[in-house]
This record gives sequence, structure tokens and C-alpha cells, in this order.
Amino acid sequence: MKSTLFSSIVVASLGAKLALAVAEYGQCGGINYTGSTTCDSGLTCVYQNDYYYQCLSSGTAVTTTTTKATTTTTKATTTTTTSTSTSSSGAKGTPVGFAAGTTGGAGGVTVTPTTTAELLGYLSDSTKRIIVLTKIFDFTSYYGTTAGKACKLWTCTNGYTPQMTIDNSVGQCDGYTLYDVTYYNSGASNALVVNSNKTIIGKGSSAGIKGIGLTLVNVSNVIIQNIQITDLNPQYVWGGDAINLSGATKVWIDHNYIARIGRQFIVSHYDPNTGITISNNYFDGTTSYSASCNGHHYWVFLFLGEADQITMMQNHIYYTSGRGPHVGGYTGAYKQQLHLVNNYYDSVAGHAIDAEANSWILAEGNYFKAVTTPDTGSSAGGTEYFVQTVAEAGVCSSYMGRVCEWNRMDSATGTVATRATTSVLSDVGALSAVKGLTPMGVADVPAYVLANRGVGIVN
Repeated sequence: MKSTLFSSIVVASLGAKLALAVAEYGQCGGINYTGSTTCDSGLTCVYQNDYYYQCLSSGTAVTTTTTKATTTTTKATTTTTTSTSTSSSGAKGTPVGFAAGTTGGAGGVTVTPTTTAELLGYLSDSTKRIIVLTKIFDFTSYYGTTAGKACKLWTCTNGYTPQMTIDNSVGQCDGYTLYDVTYYNSGASNALVVNSNKTIIGKGSSAGIKGIGLTLVNVSNVIIQNIQITDLNPQYVWGGDAINLSGATKVWIDHNYIARIGRQFIVSHYDPNTGITISNNYFDGTTSYSASCNGHHYWVFLFLGEADQITMMQNHIYYTSGRGPHVGGYTGAYKQQLHLVNNYYDSVAGHAIDAEANSWILAEGNYFKAVTTPDTGSSAGGTEYFVQTVAEAGVCSSYMGRVCEWNRMDSATGTVATRATTSVLSDVGALSAVKGLTPMGVADVPAYVLANRGVGIVN
């Protein structure tokens, strides 16, 4: 499982400029790349981004020529673009996966808010807009504070400080001692409402919102790119979610930095969330308040939508301990389809994928570094195709017209029991947003993700 690279062999040595032919799916160019730029016969060196070119067969890409390297290349639709060109949406690049076709505020008014009141208005009004953020808008104290009660569900005996849980009448604090606390209403009970047909894009690496999250309810066609979302009551469970989705469609969440959040980084609520792509983000779980008593954030992704269709691609999921993502859990006429591809799980002191009832997940090309439990193998009914072997990767071709990329676990990562239910391939794998997306080789994921995730890369 860990010795055969299958579809990600790089034949050229990175340490010598030898004219060796690179096998299919191998790297053949990019910034700082020093290996061979010659592909095996019948293959073309295809531009994926400024840091990564890949040898692909002609059937894997469309034939648009780019001049980004000395070799003739063909631009594929396998990864999000990180070039310096701006699309009409105001964002950089275009989304792939389920959010393909999302245009945000394309054709609308471009505005640059200078006050919190302006930002509130631009986000929530019905006007098509490209909203350019040039600074951090601090909403921490904007809605005041609440003097309330909280309980201690966890006790750390190793020097770490656990989160406390706000007593919000859901019953979690029943039977526990209640303590007087004060928390910010921003995050805990307020979020910035985002309407349809908006592009929210940060300029540089120091733009975004602090102390409050974004909520997208029954809206469509939204792009969130190159912003920070941080510091939502991180010491309290129920302190706030960074991004809420409920009945949202065509949403692209790309190249953002999210950290120090009281609850979920991203949550999809029960109403269906379709056409969602979450790509190239840096989810930083480093925290001073840890429910798992280890400095890692537990509440990462909670996907509950009745008919969610979500692509998670090329994200850096760092220093977390759970819900990476938690998917499903409802029974009856309920189904979620999730494509996890080329994500870099890094230093996860707990579990990553947690699939429950009526979740359908294709996980391919993800790299797990020092992850205690890459996949919980939930007994609650999650259906997965988690690619681990050459044989499992090859089976995909019968259903999807391409091989899958295997997931790689380093020596510090736990094992995963076989989870290769082929009905996932005939279901999730049959969707054009999935079968039309060709992953990069898993061996290249850490370097690529670290060079391209988060803010300050695309704008």
C-alpha cells in the first residue's frame, strides 16, 4: 500500500537535470522544479499551476496552449488556477469540482468597503457585487457581549486548557456545574449575512474578518477567496462557526485562512447544499483552548445537508483532532455526496474522515502525515471508497473512465481498514464533477499544498 506509487511516479530525479522521460501523472515542470520536462511517448506536459506541471495522456485534458514553460503544455481542468489573471468574477482562477461554473459577482459593481457598516450592507443587499477587502474588519465587540453561563465538559490534567461549553439550552450542560462567563455576541449569536451573486475577495495577505463568521442561507453563486476568518470566541464551544451553509448552491470557498474558531470551521446545515467546492484553504487548528486537551482544534467540518454535493480539494488541514469531516448521520430520504481529493492532513491528533449514515464519499489522492486515525470506519452506515491499493485505484476506470489516485499514509499515521464499496464509484464517481477531475499524484500533494494554500497566493 505504501510502497507502490502507481499513478504518481516521478521518473525524473529532482537532483539532476537529466533528459529522462517522465511517466504518466509524474511532475514535468513548475517553479523551482529541476527535473526532466520530457514526458513518455503519447503524454503531454500539462500546466496545473505555476508550481506544478503533470504528464497526462491527451484524453485527460483539453487542448489550450499555455506559455508558462519552455515546453508545449496543455491546460487541463484538474486544479484551480493560481495565475495572476483575474476572471470576470473578480476572483483569481475558476472553480472545479461541484462548484464549476460559479461566477459570484461577475458583471456587478466592484466596491471596496472602508467601514464595518459598509461591509454589512454590501454583503447582504440584493445587488450583484465584487467586494474587495483591503484590511481586517474587526467585529469582535460590534454586537456587544453576553453575561451567561458555561460548563466544563472536559478536564485536562496535562497542562492544556479545555474549551468551556456555553449553556444554550440544548442540554449539554445538564448535570454539570455552571460558571459565570462573558462572551462576544459576534460569532455566538451573530454572523455576516451573505446574499446571492457576490464575490468576496481579499487583497494581499492581511484582509478578512475577525470575531465573526459568514452565513449563506438559501443563496446561490458566491465566491469567498483570499480572506482570513479568525478569533470567534475560541475558548467556548458554541462560540461561533466560521462559515455556515444552509440551502446554498454554487459556492466556491478558495484560498482562505481560518483559525481560532469556537465551533466549526465550515458547517452545512440540513437544507441541501449543492455545487460546493472548498479548495486551497489553510485550516489552522492550533488553539489555546482544546476540547481534546492537546492544543488541537476538534470542531473542523460538520456536513449535515440533506443532499449535499461537496468537493474538498487541495486544502491544508493542520493541527486538528476530529471532524475532518464528519459527514451524515441522518436516516430516511437523505444522501450526501462528497469528493475528498488531494487534501493534506497534517498533524491530526485524533480522527480525520468520519462517515455516518447516508454519506457517500470518494477519498483519493489525500496525504496523511502524523494522523492518529485517518478514517474512523464508522459502524453507523457511511459508504466510502477510500483508495489504498493499486487494484482499488484501477477499479475506478471501469466506472469513471480514469484510474483513481491512492491515499498515502506516512509511517506516523494509523492504518485504515478496507473501505472500497464500488457503489460509491457508480454513484459519486459517475458525476461529471468527479470523474472529470484528475487528481495530482499523491506524492506531490504536501509540497504543492504548502506552496499554494491560504491567503496571499492568488491576489
